[in-house]
Amino acid sequence: MAAKRGTENIDLRFLASGDFDDAVAIDAAILGHRRRAYFEGRLKAALKAPADHVQFAATRGGRLVGYVLARRMLGEFGRTEPAVRLETIGVRPGEQGRGVGMRLLGELEGWALRHDIRQIRTSADWRSHGLLGFLERAGFELGRDHIIDCEVHPDRLAELEAPDPGIQPARAGAELDYGALVPNDFETLARDRADVRALAPDDLAGIASVDRAITGRNREDYLSRLVGEAMGDSAIRVSLVARRDGAPAGFVMAKTDFGDFGRTEPTAVIDTIGVHPQFAGAGIGTALLSQLFVNLHALHVQRVETVVARDNFELLGFFHKAGFSPSSRLAFVKRISKETHH
Repeated sequence: MAAKRGTENIDLRFLASGDFDDAVAIDAAILGHRRRAYFEGRLKAALKAPADHVQFAATRGGRLVGYVLARRMLGEFGRTEPAVRLETIGVRPGEQGRGVGMRLLGELEGWALRHDIRQIRTSADWRSHGLLGFLERAGFELGRDHIIDCEVHPDRLAELEAPDPGIQPARAGAELDYGALVPNDFETLARDRADVRALAPDDLAGIASVDRAITGRNREDYLSRLVGEAMGDSAIRVSLVARRDGAPAGFVMAKTDFGDFGRTEPTAVIDTIGVHPQFAGAGIGTALLSQLFVNLHALHVQRVETVVARDNFELLGFFHKAGFSPSSRLAFVKRISKETHH
């Protein structure tokens, strides 16, 4: 991506710990409130797993004028193609409109291409007109996936009626599977149907075996990364596992999000939910989701969100029964290549 006039004296480099205060100040000037904890979490995560995070700084005369925070996506939301997730991008108000944001995005694209990644994904609220305009100018297109969300209530699933009995578990080999919803409360689900508890380090082998049974693929590297994050930062990850008759039966990988994409309210994001085909229809998925809601409510997290392929009608139906509906956020994707990147 060529430099725009007015950015010739902009220097681009990796974001450093010394940029922290300036980045927080720029973000506060844009949003009107400080997100210090969010930036602390992102910088901490990048130090722990530098291969999974990419963060660039734009400086003019040694002064930070912009930044971009992104991370590598390896398997979230059932995807098989690697991608970079653009989490946040900010430019000092006095520097906006001069191409700094485009230079930062170009640097991110170059990094992605060097790592054999051909798409950048992000999301934005449909009311964020300025950000939507930037994404359009940058070449992003509306994504094909649905972003859905739900207000967190600890008794949300206890209020549901039984689903249409014609709904069946996802077909063999599908990316995700789930348990059928039942007219019961969480206490009964958790006690009688599954042992649902917080993820522990020794659960990796079990959830990897469940995932292989569902997808037919070995995604242990991806799952290992999620387990590592869960163990390394319990304030971010809220993942759960379920066992039935002593065997791993299902899992939900989720994290709390206190600022990605400019969000102002605490939000949880479900990356992956899966139930072993052997236990399909036994209420395992419902028990996992119910316990997740209970835990999130205790953490004062207000909403939970996930991304579902638009043609995965069964999974969309499962979440619909749990109270999910279309989010105000839209998914965007930019496909990049060496030919289109300059």
